[in-house]
Formats: sequence, structure tokens, C-alpha cells
Amino acid sequence: MTQIKFCGLKTGRDVAAAEAAGAAWTGFVIFEKSPRHVSPSLAGELAHLAKNSQTVAVTVNPDDDLLARIRDAMHPDWIQLHGSESPQRVVQARAYAKRGVIKALPVAEAADLEAAKAYDRIADMLLFDAKPPKDAERPGGHGVGYDYALLKSLQISVPWLLSGGLDATNVAAAVSQAGAQAVDVSSGIESAPGVKDAAKIAAFASALAVPTQA
Repeated sequence: MTQIKFCGLKTGRDVAAAEAAGAAWTGFVIFEKSPRHVSPSLAGELAHLAKNSQTVAVTVNPDDDLLARIRDAMHPDWIQLHGSESPQRVVQARAYAKRGVIKALPVAEAADLEAAKAYDRIADMLLFDAKPPKDAERPGGHGVGYDYALLKSLQISVPWLLSGGLDATNVAAAVSQAGAQAVDVSSGIESAPGVKDAAKIAAFASALAVPTQA
């Protein structure tokens, strides 16, 4: 089964639903402009409930003070850098996580994948997300996808996750198109921005349990 990162979890019920659906990773967004934002202290409380998944602190261009507060409150397995962080910053951020760093990269067209080369073997994992709208105040595709098949010929040495516009209706086809072994989902399992839906979480996992031809 394709591994799943359920991201933007805000409550204990969210964590329980994600783990019941077989989450490989549970993600907690620490970025105030996001409707999924939680404080480092709340992220720590929620991460403590994640008994069967690896925890991810999702940040955007964090400074050392924030990373230290996340480390002390949450002890995350992974730090996810979802902003414009340089390869050098990825190396620095590794000190704040138990396992390593996930670097998110925006994708709209084939040329965008060139950026992955600079982070290959620098980040421990990569995450390919949709490019945000030009006037957006936060990264990510805001529930909009892209041509997932662009990733089919990707040649990098580290594991990677497919993200951007995924939900229960399209994730199986997207995985097939991209050749992905792991996916990340947030808005596609919500009933409203920042409000996770346990039924949608379960449906998302179920959609990946049955192979689908693209």
C-alpha cells in the first residue's frame, strides 16, 4: 500500500483518524498564516498521541528560535521546510529533528523539477506540491493539482512524496501517473479549511488500497 502522510492535523480526533487509516506520517502545521496552524506546544501534545506514525513539523522559512521551540515542545521525527529554504538551510534544520528534513518543492511544469537536483542527498526526503497562486500568502497548491505525470521520469536518490490537489477521487490515478510510493494530503480530507473529516480520511486510505490504472 502507498504510504500516506496526513497533514494539517489539529485535534486528537484528527490524529486518531489518521492513525486508524494507517498513516505513515502525521503532520502538524506551525505557520500562523495557515488555517491549519497549531502552536509548537499544541503540536507537541498532538505528536504525543501519534503512537504508530512518524511526526512531522511543517514550517515555512523558520528561524532558529522557532525550530528550537518546535524541537523542545514536539521532538519531531521530521522537520518539513515548505518555504524558500536553501540547501544550506536544510542542512542546518536537520539538527532540530530526530530523523531528518523533508523539503517541499513547488511544481507547475517540467522545468520546475530542475530544483530537485540541488536538494537531492541534501534533504532526506522531498515533497512535490502544486505551485501556489501568485497572490497567495502561503505555499502549496490550495487544493489544486497539476500534471502528476511530470514526476514519472524523476531521477533522484532520496524518497519523495506526491502532494497537491489529492483526494479520495483522484489519488489512486495520481499515484499511478506519477509513479509515487508515498503521498501527502491535507485539504483533500477536510470539510472546511483546517477542519479534518474522519470519513474523508478513511476514504482516502481506502482509495489507495485498490490498484487503479491511470
